Amino acid sequence: MAIKRIVKYGEPSLREPTKEVFKVSKKIQDLVHDMLETMYSSNGVGLAAPQIGVNLRIFVIDVSGENEPLHPLVFINPKIIKKSGSICTQEGCLSFPDVYTDVNRAEYVMVKATDIKGRSFVMEAKDGSLLSRAIQHEFDHLEGILFVDRCADVEQTEQELAKHNLPKIEQDRLIKE
Repeated sequence: MAIKRIVKYGEPSLREPTKEVFKVSKKIQDLVHDMLETMYSSNGVGLAAPQIGVNLRIFVIDVSGENEPLHPLVFINPKIIKKSGSICTQEGCLSFPDVYTDVNRAEYVMVKATDIKGRSFVMEAKDGSLLSRAIQHEFDHLEGILFVDRCADVEQTEQELAKHNLPKIEQDRLIKE
């Protein structure tokens, strides 16, 4: 397995829509293991394939706490089939080192996906939990949507990006739900 380079904000590959995975092959399983290793080495909660320059509909998440055993979750070809409620909380992203801003998300989400063994599953995440927000955050990456596109305060987010010498928000990509 290998730790991959994480694509940074401003690189075009973060904005490209991803392609469906047709078979959970050994190559895909190896990619998932690389993604998990990369996520863990960067102290991340989630990582989507586009963040390592791979244009496929895959993301990984692990919301286990500091003193808990690792509990990696793998989502291949995920589809959000239901969401409701609204919550605004602070988020960061491995593609935006040290940048945090308030983001609007659904409080409840239900997702259908395939796991690393090629089995279909449905998962619910509620109460605005870290899992709920991470699923939505990583799913957005698969659509070419970034967390700053859902920011609650554009001016504050712009200041945060400028502080870290990152490009400005793309105003035409802002999402208001």
